[in-house]
Amino acid sequence: MKKLVLLFGLIISIVVNAQTKKPNLIVIMTDDLGYNDVGFNGCKDIATPNIDRIANNGVKFTNGYTSYSVCGPSRAGFITGRYQQRFGFERNPQYKSDDPNMGLPKEEKTIAEHLKTVGYTSGVIGKWHLGAHSSNHPLNRGFSEFYGHLGGGHNYFPENLVIKDSYLTGDYVQIPSEEEGGKSWKGSIEMASYRTWIMRNHKPVQTSKYLTDEFSDEAVSFVERNKDQPFFLFLSYNAPHSPLQAPEKYLNRFQNIKNKKRKTYAAMISAVDDGVGQILDTLEKLKLDENTIVVFLSDNGGPETKNGSDNGLLREGKSSIYEGGFRVPFAMQWKGSIKSGVYDHPVSSLDILGTISSLSNVQVSNEKQLDGVNLMPYLRVTKKGVPHQNIYLRKFDQDLHTVRDGPLKLIVKWKGSKKELYNLDQDISEKNDLANQFPEEVKRLHGILKKWESELVEPTFLGLIHTAAWVKKSKNKKSKTNKSSLN
Repeated sequence: MKKLVLLFGLIISIVVNAQTKKPNLIVIMTDDLGYNDVGFNGCKDIATPNIDRIANNGVKFTNGYTSYSVCGPSRAGFITGRYQQRFGFERNPQYKSDDPNMGLPKEEKTIAEHLKTVGYTSGVIGKWHLGAHSSNHPLNRGFSEFYGHLGGGHNYFPENLVIKDSYLTGDYVQIPSEEEGGKSWKGSIEMASYRTWIMRNHKPVQTSKYLTDEFSDEAVSFVERNKDQPFFLFLSYNAPHSPLQAPEKYLNRFQNIKNKKRKTYAAMISAVDDGVGQILDTLEKLKLDENTIVVFLSDNGGPETKNGSDNGLLREGKSSIYEGGFRVPFAMQWKGSIKSGVYDHPVSSLDILGTISSLSNVQVSNEKQLDGVNLMPYLRVTKKGVPHQNIYLRKFDQDLHTVRDGPLKLIVKWKGSKKELYNLDQDISEKNDLANQFPEEVKRLHGILKKWESELVEPTFLGLIHTAAWVKKSKNKKSKTNKSSLN
């Protein structure tokens, strides 16, 4: 009888542990990927079979948004689960390794810092772009491992990475160039940051492969090394962000694409797709696929004319407040826990932290509540309603503002411009302005937008657009960016 009691207790313990086991999380984020450039969104000329596996194994979000339409602020929102305008991160930061305030404020907790409190090991591989000062290095923001670059973009071929030290200072630096027989040339710090060695934690290391392949291999290694403990991996590809560079291995897959820009862009996406396949295969081999949430998305929409991307029916692209700016390819799998299908209600990149924090029992500060929510009850249909009634975007420097409320979307531009109203269910391309037909809806949505913006702060640091010439011109006079149409 005693043995039966012990056996029963053991079974109960195993069941309870299985039910309470914290899920791993892998977020695969691409850079400047067009909405229509993955198979699960209907792409015809670029095959993405492995990225599509995530959507086929789980959920494709047709209305998936990021919190901003350019890289740095979008990533700041994702990594904190909060609209980045709440803490002044509303510009792409300059590459200032001597400025501790040029980046993510220390008062904001990252997803890695949250998960660390409940026993997770976290790693970031690839692009950081949340501050180049050592105090903002990923290892000082909750991550246990880092393999990547600190800035907003990078060269892809190892022979182009000729600057050892990532902590560059000043406005200009001498850049060695192997392509020019070893001659050096003077370039801006931003240009130089694209040519630094990759950092492994705090140590600069030379790479030997095409950078996307390097990051994919490192991601597989991270999963293998951390398979016996709960982990979070942020696989932050800089592809297909410029410069457009791809080896023949990937270019040869797209002989059918005659446009050179589009062909190189397609090759870069194909390299990412191979890496996604490596990750998914590793999860299956290690039998981790049913305890690992995998999310795929882009940090913003594609800049169509710059990199050959395609946002499909969506209006405009990167940097815009129209749909092409921040509605992105977005899919999630959690085998055995969520059914495969399509989810049409708006969701946000902010929900990634909202979801994993709920599943892992993270305690979030009342002073800094998350804007993201736990998506699981909605995906499992155990909760009625929608995750977000409203989706917001403010671009302070351009004086651009928008709010989505259900199917309706209001756009408010600079002072004196006419407000615009669209019904996205009927007009995904935002061609038919309904503002004159529904003035009361314009007024109502304007009130919602003003209430949200009353909770925000102004940007706390200068951005890439603020060149030395801009600073000089703006000195001793009020910057026009302090004006707002939202009154």
